[in-house]
Order: sequence, then C-alpha cells, then structure tokens
Amino acid sequence: MSNPPDKPPGKSPSKPLPKSLTFLRCQPLTAALVPAVVALDRRCLGGLWSAAGYQREIDSSSSDLLVLLAADGPSTIGQPIGVGCIWAILEEAHITLLAIDSDYQRQRLGQLLLTQLLVAARCRQLTHATLEVRVSNQAAIQLYQKFGFQTAGQRKQYYADGEDALILWCSSLQSADWALRLQQSHLECRHYLLHQGWQRLDLRLCQD
Repeated sequence: MSNPPDKPPGKSPSKPLPKSLTFLRCQPLTAALVPAVVALDRRCLGGLWSAAGYQREIDSSSSDLLVLLAADGPSTIGQPIGVGCIWAILEEAHITLLAIDSDYQRQRLGQLLLTQLLVAARCRQLTHATLEVRVSNQAAIQLYQKFGFQTAGQRKQYYADGEDALILWCSSLQSADWALRLQQSHLECRHYLLHQGWQRLDLRLCQD
C-alpha cells in the first residue's frame, strides 16, 4: 500500500450536524461502501488509497478496516464520515489510516475511531501499536499521546513534500490498564457525541 498522506488533514472547525443525519454507526467497511469511502479519501487525504486498495484491505485477513457512518435513521446505511485501518503484523497493530471528514472534525470522532481500532487490535490479541505521523500534525500527535503513545523515532523526509514523520509506539495493549483506558475513552466519546446532538450510537464495545 501507499505511504501515509502527503498533505496534512484539514483543520476546519466542525459544522452543525445536518438535522437528518443524527445516527452514528461504526462498522467494518463493505464493498458497497467503497466508492463513497474513496471519495472521502480524496477529500481528506488527497487520494491515498484507490478502490482496489480498499478492496484488498476488505479481503485481507490481516486488516481491520472500519468506517464511521452518519445516517438519518437506524435502518439506513448512511454516508461515510470517517475511515480507519490497522494491519496486524505478528503481535503489532500498525495504524495505516485514520481520517475524518472536515465537516465533522472537532467532535471527538477521531478519538472515537482510534478507540474502535485499538479495540479491534485487542480482539486480535495484539500487544503493541505503532504509526507514522507528520511532525507538523500537532492535533493528531496530541490525540495519540492522550492514549499513551510515545515517540520512538523519526523518519527523515518520509513524505513526498519532504516533511519528516514521527514514529509513535505503545505497548501492553492486553493489560488491564489499557482495557480501562479504552472503556473510559469509549464512554467519554459517547457522552460528548450525545451532547452534540447524535441520537443513537451503534459502536463496538470495549472487550477484555
């Protein structure tokens, strides 16, 4: 697959929720949603992965590819507003993708999606997680630090525009402390999103 995005995520403030889209669902990406997720990818990441790339991740037994959907009711599919992916490599979860539509940023949806990805990693019995992030992307770095990620190194000129990447790392995903951290994050996001006007949240629950 391609390297992480060459341009930083958008920093637009969140907009009020469309009155009709108040149901939020997190689920594995399906083939039917790939065209809409490719369009989201182009908006957020400048076209990081193609439709074929997303389909490969759907078909791979080593990937967890999750999508956040905003819908107007519990029985409708909805539209993708976020996407995230991890690769399981030995005992490590490599976070390869995490993006939220600019219209829905600053609502803790990035935190929510990261929580769900790490829950998936725990369900796979993975013990470590890692990722690369632009040195200039302070919002993302602060989010990962909130979860306990630490800087493990730096990749010089990692991106096509010459910007460096930080290598972030965390361990002990199977510990009781991590289980509690994910439960707390899950509840924090749920409370915040309900306060923001989301009526129903269909999310993965943290599991031991």
